[in-house]
Amino acid sequence: MQMSYKYHMVVFDASTIILLAKIDLLETFVSNFNDRVLIPEKVREEICREARKETPELVKLIADKKLRVLKVKNAALVKKLMEDFAIDAGEAEALALALQEKAAIIATDDRNAIRACKMLKIDFTTAIAVLLRAFKKNLIDADEARIKLQKLASVARYKRVIVEDAKKQIEGGA
Repeated sequence: MQMSYKYHMVVFDASTIILLAKIDLLETFVSNFNDRVLIPEKVREEICREARKETPELVKLIADKKLRVLKVKNAALVKKLMEDFAIDAGEAEALALALQEKAAIIATDDRNAIRACKMLKIDFTTAIAVLLRAFKKNLIDADEARIKLQKLASVARYKRVIVEDAKKQIEGGA
C-alpha cells in the first residue's frame, strides 16, 4: 500500500544534502523543486555543525527557507526506526518526518535508510539519481553531468556498477 501524499515534498537526510552541495547541484535541485524541501532538526544540526566548505551554502539555504527545518513530533518512532534499521538519528528523523508530513520522497544515500524506505514503502532518491534527473531535465549539460558524476564518485561510496550505469545514461542522452 502506497502512502497518500498531502503535498509533493522531499525530505533530505544529511548525506545526500552534503553530496549534492559538494558537486554544486544542491541549489539547482532546491530551486527547481516546485514544492517543498524539508529537513528534520537533527539533519540541520549535522549539516551545520562541522565547518566544511559547503556549510555556508547550507546555512544560507536554511536562512532563505529553501530548506525548511521541521520538528519531528514522534520521538518514540525515531528511536524505533534507529533500532529496527540500524540507522543514525538524522536518517531516522528524516524517515519519521517523511511519514509525519506525508512527503512524496526521501533523498538519502545511506544504505540502511534506503532499506528502511523499501520496507516502509516510501519512495527515495539518491544524489546520483538527482544528478541524472538534472541532466535529463536539461538543467545541466552532458559535460557538466560527467564532471559532477566523476566528483560524486570520488566523494561518495557508490558501487562501480552504479557509477558506470549513470555514465551510460549521460552518454546515451548526450
